[in-house]
Amino acid sequence: MRLFVKLTWVELKLFVREPLNLVFTLGFPALVVWILGAAFGNVPDPKTDAFRGIGAMDYYVPGYVGLAIASVGLIGIPVHLAGYRERGVLRRFRASGLPAWTLLAAQVVVTVVLAAVGSVALITVGVLAYDVHAPRDPLAALLAFLLCALSFAAIGVLLAAVLPTARAAQGIGVIAFFVMMFLAGTDGPRALFGHTLRRIGDVLPLTHVVTVLQDAWVGFPVNLAALLTVVAFLVVSALLSVRLLRWD
Repeated sequence: MRLFVKLTWVELKLFVREPLNLVFTLGFPALVVWILGAAFGNVPDPKTDAFRGIGAMDYYVPGYVGLAIASVGLIGIPVHLAGYRERGVLRRFRASGLPAWTLLAAQVVVTVVLAAVGSVALITVGVLAYDVHAPRDPLAALLAFLLCALSFAAIGVLLAAVLPTARAAQGIGVIAFFVMMFLAGTDGPRALFGHTLRRIGDVLPLTHVVTVLQDAWVGFPVNLAALLTVVAFLVVSALLSVRLLRWD
């Protein structure tokens, strides 16, 4: 356990030193929340159901919590682990007898911590600037956050397992990040999308993460299909990661 704690602390410091992680996890979501709030405000509009019957910022903030989670899973972890493999760090870890679960569990903890810090930053902007409401059920919101963070941590390790280099991981990760941002309901309500864009969004993990987080935050009934989809991404990605992750 002591080894796990030390490794997690080192991994966290390495992530924080990477400018790309700071931009996409801490800065970008909070900045966009501020911009969207200036554009839409947070007064519910009875003339449209685009924001699910709630204020625009009450809709966007839990969605951007999902985006903060996705930034670590799609960009941070894949680039970090792929870089380790390129530089032979994973090979040295294995030669030292470090259990694989220790390294992977450290990545999960880093994902949760960084996503939590990014979420606190954007929630603070939403609350102070646009009177965003607190979660209706804080425990449900916390559990939803943890589930979604675990799911994207598993996706991140899977990407690191199949992408050959850190540069490839960065390129694919950034593209995936922005595709999901635009199509998953974080950058605009999916109710305004055409049929084709909605169908594409249906297969993206962030779409279902946003739904789960919004439902828990606002107090909507649980969307079982979205919840099970997030769990499925977690389980399948974790199993494939264990099978495909190369140490050299």
